[in-house]
Amino acid sequence: MNRKKRINSFKAVLPSLGRNEAYCRNLAVAFLAQADPTVEEIADVKTVISEAVTNCIVHAYKNERDESKRKIYIEGVQFEDNTFRFTVKDKGCGIEDIKKAMEPLYTTDAESERSGMGLPIMQTFSDSFRIKSEVGKGTTVTFSKKVSGSDEG
Repeated sequence: MNRKKRINSFKAVLPSLGRNEAYCRNLAVAFLAQADPTVEEIADVKTVISEAVTNCIVHAYKNERDESKRKIYIEGVQFEDNTFRFTVKDKGCGIEDIKKAMEPLYTTDAESERSGMGLPIMQTFSDSFRIKSEVGKGTTVTFSKKVSGSDEG
């Protein structure tokens, strides 16, 4: 089994607040920047992180009144071949039917005029994409992006 060597990583835990969506997006892009990514690679990662974090904010904790339990867990790993793996996790309500949730235009929040495109968009802009969820326990989105730039860090 050929395992890629990790060369850098970060972890952060933030309150599930709308204002932290931009923070998470910028954190991921700052981490990615060390490998001199293209504008398109940056845009792809920004989009996926933004969608994943927004799902934590809008959907994961919709029934959780205790704000101390409403957390976003974000992690990034850089591998020696300039592949970056990002994980966005919540400990919220979970997704009942992932296959259904992956369908374009499906949303559990139609009242808020949600498009239901978040998960399909995340998959489209990722080199690899995985979602795991358990009702009542939370959801974990993991995706990777290989950066074509140089690694001088």
